[in-house]
Amino acid sequence: MTIQLPSISLGSTDTLIFLVAGLVAGILASMAVHGRSSGILLDMVLGVIGAFLGRWIFGQFGISLGTGVIPEIVVAFVGAFVLLLLVHALSGGFRQRRST
Repeated sequence: MTIQLPSISLGSTDTLIFLVAGLVAGILASMAVHGRSSGILLDMVLGVIGAFLGRWIFGQFGISLGTGVIPEIVVAFVGAFVLLLLVHALSGGFRQRRST
């Protein structure tokens, strides 16, 4: 099985849309997972990384939502949401905390 990462060409309008979608999706995904923002900078970085992950996930299933800002935000949101769930699970965030 070969993993093919999504590619974007720097300097294009698509790159700008991709980055903006990742930034917005990171904030939305953080609020969906945590119920609040966990820091605007961290949310945006995870959103951009999640945008790559979302493109890869959608590519693996052969799903295309079309072009434009809204489909990019949806794809980036899915990737950022999955990424945040993984980070949260690996950091022990799903453990039940006892009240003392």
